Amino acid sequence: MKILAVCGFGVGSSMVLKMTIDKVVKEMGIKATVENTDLSSAKAEAADVYFTSKELATELSNSVKNPVYPVKKYMDKEEVKSQMEKFLSEKEG
Repeated sequence: MKILAVCGFGVGSSMVLKMTIDKVVKEMGIKATVENTDLSSAKAEAADVYFTSKELATELSNSVKNPVYPVKKYMDKEEVKSQMEKFLSEKEG
């Protein structure tokens, strides 16, 4: 599974979000590759799921096929885990 952590410039906050996602997928035993990138690159890059801020989620959702989940606090492992669980349950249908 490929997961993208997305922020405006793909440097600071997306790196923080990537690190939190890394911890969550490890804890949940999910086999995944987590990368961070900027909004423009994310629109052109395929991933199974995207995590970004609420502010960027709508714009990103309009440009990619797969689900986009907003995260309010990038360092909040519980919030990221909650969104990951939501993604997994929706994916399983």
